[in-house]
Amino acid sequence: MPKIDFGVMLRQQKIDFEKIKETAQLCDKLGYHSVWFYDHVLGMGGVEVDIYESWTLMSSLSSVTDRIKLGTMVLCNSFRPPALLAKMGATLDVISNGRLEFAIGAGWFEPEYSAYGYDYPDTKTRINQLSESVQIIKKMWSEEKPNFKGNYYTIKDAFCNPKPVQKPHPAIQIGGSGEKYLLRIVAEHADEWNCPATAAEQFDIKYKALQSHCKDIGRDINEIGLSQQTVCIIAGSEKDLEDKLSLG
Repeated sequence: MPKIDFGVMLRQQKIDFEKIKETAQLCDKLGYHSVWFYDHVLGMGGVEVDIYESWTLMSSLSSVTDRIKLGTMVLCNSFRPPALLAKMGATLDVISNGRLEFAIGAGWFEPEYSAYGYDYPDTKTRINQLSESVQIIKKMWSEEKPNFKGNYYTIKDAFCNPKPVQKPHPAIQIGGSGEKYLLRIVAEHADEWNCPATAAEQFDIKYKALQSHCKDIGRDINEIGLSQQTVCIIAGSEKDLEDKLSLG
């Protein structure tokens, strides 16, 4: 049976940073594979609530943990230019000694885009932008003087030094469940696929769609690692459960 790693999604809204740090350190001590954050700038379940930015959290926690990997499930491609994101990823992988978990998606929460001044193109365009971003990031992590010219992004002699510690580069995980476009990008470019919690009950259907795309392009689906978001809330009573759900 393949090895299964367990990671923990940590709260990042309506919580003090010290508590986040303590929880990450506890997960590190207990032997979990990774800790994760979501990449939102507005609160889930209430856009006005306190919420920490994911990459800043990961960078901070890298200096107060020893072994555990750090990731965002998943990065919103629209928030950061791909060349800058490649540089950020390489830097974090170096300062954490190879502990970056890199997961990215096309973005979906339109209120964040309008609130923070980002364009919100249609779904197919956002997925095509994601495809170009992943190609750029992979090039910048593995090539000495990468170049890329696409419909949305262009880089020229984009040195990205130092390179990540993980070789040939940190695994690129793409999250999402759209069968027609998103899973095609997974088949073409991803090292791993994450099935979001919202599609957990349809995992078999989504996996078959991914198999079909892999067959179309001649790729062995076994080359693609799999991960699944699973919601698990531990509560001592119904009231305790309601209180925890209200935290978002």
